[in-house]
Amino acid sequence: MKIISLLGATGSIGTQTLDIIREHPDTFQLGAMSVGKNIDLARKFIYEFRPQLVSVQDYQDCATLNTEFPNTKFTFGHEGLIEVAIYEKAEILVNAVLGSVGLNPTLQAIETGKVIAIANKETLVTAGHLVMDAVRKNNVSLLPVDSEHSAIFQALQGEKHKNIERLILTASGGSFRDRSRAELENVTVKDALNHPNWSMGAKITIDSATMMNKGLEVIEAHWLFDMPYEKIDVLLHKESIIHSMVEFHDSSIIAQLGTPDMRVPIQYALTYPERAQLPSAKRLDLAQIGKLHFQEMDQDRFRCLRFAYHAGKEGGTMPTALNAANEVAVAAFLEGKIRFLQIEDLIEKAINAHQTMAHPSLTDIQEVDKETRQYVRSLL
Repeated sequence: MKIISLLGATGSIGTQTLDIIREHPDTFQLGAMSVGKNIDLARKFIYEFRPQLVSVQDYQDCATLNTEFPNTKFTFGHEGLIEVAIYEKAEILVNAVLGSVGLNPTLQAIETGKVIAIANKETLVTAGHLVMDAVRKNNVSLLPVDSEHSAIFQALQGEKHKNIERLILTASGGSFRDRSRAELENVTVKDALNHPNWSMGAKITIDSATMMNKGLEVIEAHWLFDMPYEKIDVLLHKESIIHSMVEFHDSSIIAQLGTPDMRVPIQYALTYPERAQLPSAKRLDLAQIGKLHFQEMDQDRFRCLRFAYHAGKEGGTMPTALNAANEVAVAAFLEGKIRFLQIEDLIEKAINAHQTMAHPSLTDIQEVDKETRQYVRSLL
C-alpha cells in the first residue's frame, strides 16, 4: 500500500489522481491532501477517502470542516501546504497545485526523501536549479506527470543520456490553433476555454491557447532531462496522440502514443517502475484514426513560446519573471480585464523590464516573483 500526499486535490490533475486511487484501492491510499476554495468538493473527497490531514486555503473553512470531521486534522494557508507536502506517513507527494505556490512545499518534501510526482510546472520553471540540486543531494526520484514529460521519461527507459540527439515535445495548438493573429483580436474567455483535445483547468487551458504552456514545458524538460535548449524542439500535432518523442544519435526516434487521458501519466508516476491496469482508459485505435498530422511551430504566431525559449536560455531569475507575469496576465484575462492578445503584451513588457540575477537563492526568486507581479498589475 502506497500512501499519497496530494497538493491540489480539487483541481484537474488532483481529481484525476483521486480517480487512480479509486481504481486501485488495494494499492494506494490518500493520507493527506490540500484544497483551495472548492470546499463542497473537498467534503465529498474527505467522506470518500478519509485522509488524516487536510489543508485548506482559508482559516474559516478550516474551522468549519474541523467541526464536521472531528477525526481529521485540518490546517490552512501556505504552512498548511507544507504540512501536507511533508506528511510523515506518505511515500509519494503528488504536486498538482497551480502556480509558484508549489515551490516551497516541493523543496520541503524533497528534504524528507519522498518520491515527487510533479505536475506543477512553475516549481521547475521558477527554480529548476534549486529543485534539481535538492533532488541530487537527497537522492530522491522526481517523476514527471505532464503527458509530454512522461512520454519522454518512458521513451528514455533503458537508454543512455549521451545517445540523445534531441527531445521533441508535441503541442495540440490549443483552442485557437487554426486562427490567424488578426482573428484573435476579439476572442472571448469562453472561446479560449474550449480546448479541442484535453480536459484541463482554466489557467492551463489559456496557457495552451497562448502556447505558454508548451514554453513552460520546454523549460521543465531542460531541467528534468538535463538537455540544452538547442536540443529541445516543439512540434504541432493536432491529434494529441503522440505525446512526445526522443531522437537518438543513430537517427532512431522513440515516441509514446496514447489517447488524450491524463490518468495514464499520473498512474505511471504512481506505479513506476511497474505498470498497472487502467480498465477505464480508452484504447488507442490507430486504424480508426487513420492519419496523424504534424507542423513546425511558428514562434511569430505563438509569441509566448519564443518568450519561454528566451527566458530559459537567459536563465537566472528570467524564467521566474516570465512565469509571474504570465500568471497575473492570464488571471486578468479570465477576469475580463484585458483582451487575449494583451496577455503576450504584458509578458513581453515584464521580461524586457526585468534585470536578470544569476544563480538566485530561494529568497531572491520569491522577491522577483513578488516584484514582477506588482509590476504587471501596475500595467493593467
